[in-house]
Amino acid sequence: MGAFSVIGKGTGAHDTALKCLTQAIYYEAANEPLQGKRAVAQVVLNRLRHPAYPGSVCGVVYEGVNKPVCQFSFTCDGSLARTPLVNQWGESRKVAEAALAGFVEPSVGSATHYHADYVLPRWAFTLDKIEKVGVHIFYRFPGSAGQPRAFTRHWAGREAIPTIDRARWLNASVEVEPEYTPGLTVAPDVKDRHAPSDVGGRIDTTKQWRPSIPDPVNAGGTYQASLAVQSNVAAEEAAR
Repeated sequence: MGAFSVIGKGTGAHDTALKCLTQAIYYEAANEPLQGKRAVAQVVLNRLRHPAYPGSVCGVVYEGVNKPVCQFSFTCDGSLARTPLVNQWGESRKVAEAALAGFVEPSVGSATHYHADYVLPRWAFTLDKIEKVGVHIFYRFPGSAGQPRAFTRHWAGREAIPTIDRARWLNASVEVEPEYTPGLTVAPDVKDRHAPSDVGGRIDTTKQWRPSIPDPVNAGGTYQASLAVQSNVAAEEAAR
């Protein structure tokens, strides 16, 4: 991938882009080694230049921020409400400054996706794996869509941080405890995704529910017939 340095330093757009990119690096890779931070920055700038994504740094970072699914989870899970640690923020800012000045992290190439190595999202199976840097595994689009020549989008010419619906942060961070009434069944947990008919679901103790599992002795006619034959043989042998 080529260098990205089209946003003039000292401009308002550069300052805004620098903040967005620093946030992405900090909240996604604050405790990663230098290469890991650079790799995250590279993914953001790669997305900016790919037609599948917004054409600005902040547009990429905040994509979907007020929708059910956001591209970078820190923008919609309340992480931004936490005050950054000074040292890690400073390191992240330096990486962002270098990336906006044209630094390229070659280890991740044209990567547009990554995830931590302790999770395995479904989309990982649809992309081409490139490299593992720190705890993150990086991917690119398969086929021609993931090749450098596909990154044809130009910078949009402006940067803006969208207004965030901070009420969603509260909803995401506050867990409502179900009210307990003695003698009644336990209220379903709000995070319980078991289907009512799921064999691994919850038992309603107020309805005297009992498991109804077929008894293998009574379930098969062949089994019963075998027992009858064996009983007859045993009786004949005993009579001899």
